[in-house]
Parts: sequence; C-alpha cells; structure tokens
Amino acid sequence: MSTSNHGPGVGSVAATQPDGGPPDLPTDCAQRLRAALGALSPDLQRAAGAARSRRLAAGQVLLAPGQVWDRLWIVTDGALRLYHLDRRGRTATKNFFLPGALLWPVTPGLQRQPSAFCVEAVTPCEVWQLDWAGWSAAAAPDPHWQALQLRTLTALLEDKMERERQFLHCDATERWRLLQERHADWVQALPLRHLASWLGITDVALSRIRRRLNPG
Repeated sequence: MSTSNHGPGVGSVAATQPDGGPPDLPTDCAQRLRAALGALSPDLQRAAGAARSRRLAAGQVLLAPGQVWDRLWIVTDGALRLYHLDRRGRTATKNFFLPGALLWPVTPGLQRQPSAFCVEAVTPCEVWQLDWAGWSAAAAPDPHWQALQLRTLTALLEDKMERERQFLHCDATERWRLLQERHADWVQALPLRHLASWLGITDVALSRIRRRLNPG
C-alpha cells in the first residue's frame, strides 16, 4: 500500500481486505505496533487500520495547551518533545519521543481535561495517529495492551522519581553525564537547546559544561 504524503498533516490509511478481514497495515505503523505489543489480534488490526499518517515540520505543534488529548500517536520518523510553558514563556521540557515511541493519554484526567502542556516536533517528523476512543475500546481487553500500559505507567513514575533525585542531589554537570549515559540516542538526535531545557539549564550553560569536559 502506498504511504505517499499529500501535504503536512494529511496521510494515507490502511486498505481493507476484500473479504472484510483485518486490513493490511502500513509497514512502519505495523512494525512499531508489533514491537510494542507482539502479534496483533484481529480486533487490534481492525482498530489500527484506521491509522492516518501525519507529517510535521520542525517546530510544528501536535498538541497545544488547552486542547483535549484524544489521539494515540506512533512515532515512525523524527522526534517529538513534551514541554510546559511557564508564566514568562520559558519552556521546561519533560520528555522526548523518538521512532518507535507510542504516546497516548495514560490517565482519565489527561483524556478528559484540556492539556496543560505542549507536544511538538523537534525535527521533521512522521507520526501515525489513531482516534483514542476507538483504539482504547478495542484494546482494553487485550492482555498485551494491558501489560504495555502497566509498563508505561511504571516507567513514568520511575523516571519522575529519578529526575527529582537528580535535581536534588546532582549538579548540572553530573546531570549531563547521566543523560549521556542513559539517553545516548537523545544526544545524537536532538538539538542541544532542547537537551539543556530537559536538564533545567540554559543552552549557554550546557555549552560551557561541554567545553569544560572536552577541552580543545
């Protein structure tokens, strides 16, 4: 099936089988879902068949503050970031999502309430998106999806606790070293100014740290 792009924000959908069976999924979309969930049941294949591709330019917003998060996104190319804006308009980056990542509103509050944060493309990006209500209804009884939700919530909690520990006990240089060790893919793929925002420092401060650690 062709996955040619027809302009920003518009993509293709999976083709339905002539016999009414589960549709053939686009290769990138199918690979990412199977990597996360294993073999897809017929019900999940049908639900995933409604996926649409969306291409974003660097800096383009996928979810704006005030919008209700009603989509599941599968990142197949590029990178996204999730960040908050403070009262002065400064960004505080909370997470990055590279190819293979699945994003969805993991709590009832996130599913119902207007978003307090922003999700945007850091680089030119492609995501496949699914209506959350339709996907969650089909996926709710699936044990692989249940396990993925539990792993995701556990990882989010552990990451939050570790970040709090680092901000309490580590200076900016140590936080940078830990980021390099634990998220080498981020360091290779993302602009320094966004990494600095995740570290809670300015890009100028991060440049100084890098020069001090790598003189010459």
